[in-house]
Amino acid sequence: MDSTIYTQPHRRYNILTDEWVLVSPHRTKRPWQGKTDKTVTVKKAKYDESCYLCPTNKRASGEINPDYPSTYSFKNDFAALLSKTTESNFDEGLLKATTETGICKVICFSPEHSLTLPLMSVSEIDDVISLWKKEYAELGANPNINHVQIFENKGDIMGCSNPHPHGQIWAQQSIPEIVLKKQIQQKNYWDANNESLISDYIQQEIELDKRIILKNNYFVALVPYWAVWPYETMIVPIKHHQHISQLNNAEQLAFAEIIKDLTTKYDNLFETSFPYSSGIHQSPTDEEHPEWHFHMSFYPPLLRSAEIKKFMVGYEMFANPQRDITAEQAADTLKELSRIHYSKTN
Repeated sequence: MDSTIYTQPHRRYNILTDEWVLVSPHRTKRPWQGKTDKTVTVKKAKYDESCYLCPTNKRASGEINPDYPSTYSFKNDFAALLSKTTESNFDEGLLKATTETGICKVICFSPEHSLTLPLMSVSEIDDVISLWKKEYAELGANPNINHVQIFENKGDIMGCSNPHPHGQIWAQQSIPEIVLKKQIQQKNYWDANNESLISDYIQQEIELDKRIILKNNYFVALVPYWAVWPYETMIVPIKHHQHISQLNNAEQLAFAEIIKDLTTKYDNLFETSFPYSSGIHQSPTDEEHPEWHFHMSFYPPLLRSAEIKKFMVGYEMFANPQRDITAEQAADTLKELSRIHYSKTN
C-alpha cells in the first residue's frame, strides 16, 4: 500500500458517521506560540468532607450518601432530563420543538475520593462495568427509554464539576443524533454484507497492525483511522456484541483490564491525570439491533504536553474536524508507553 498520502494533507473517511476529517501532518513542524498553562498539582485524599459524592456526605438535594464500599449510583440531583414532563410540541413554519423525557444518573466508581480508573485495580473496574451493565439493562427495560448513554468526563477542563471519580448515564426517549448516524452506517453495511461493520474494520486493523495499541483475547484498543482528537482511542470487543450486557465474565474482566491499561498509558503520556471524555456507544434499547457492535471511545484534549490542549476553533467549527499528528503517529506513541502507572515507578 502506497503510504505517500500520509505524509501530506489528506482527508480520512469515518465509516461510522459518514463524515470526513482533514489530516495535516506537515503542521507538526510549525513553532508553537499558542496557549500554555501551569500544571496544577491536585492534593490526593481518600475522603473529602466537602465532596457531595463521598460516602456518608450530604448532596445538594439534601439526601445522604450511604457508606458505600464499592460502586454507587443515584439519580442526578441536577438532571438534564426529567422523567415526567407535560407533553408538548411546537411546529410553526420553520420552527420546531418537542418535549423530551429521560433519566440521568451519576455513577461513583469508588468510595475513594481520588481513585481514578488507571489507579483502580482490575477487579474494581470490573465492578464498575457490572454497574454499567445493571443500569443499561434496567433503564433500557423502561418503555419510555429508547437509548442509554454511558459516559465519563474526566478532569476540570472537560467540564467535570467534581474531582471524585465518577461517570454519568443519560437515558432518554429519543435516540441521539450521533448514535443515529452510527446506526444508519452499521445497518446499511449489515444489510449489504450480513456482517458487522466494526468486526470487519477491526479485523483489517489487526492485520495491518499500524494503529493497534493493546490487544487481549477479547478486546482491542486502537487509534481509529479517522480519529479527530490527537490521542483519540477506541476499545472494541473482538466478538460481535451489540451491547455490554452480552459480555460473559471472562470478557468483562478483559474489558476491565484493557480500560486500566489504556488509561494508565494516557496518564503516563504526560505524567498527569489525563483528562478525557469517554463514552460507550451500543445498541439502542427500542428494539433488537443485530447490526450494532458496541465500542467505547476516548476523546482527550491534550496535544503536546499536560499544559497544551487541542481546541476546536476556526476551520473546525465552520468546516470540518482537522488534526496534525496522524493516527499512526499517535498509536506509535501510546503503544510504547508502559502499562505501569508513572506514580508507581517514580
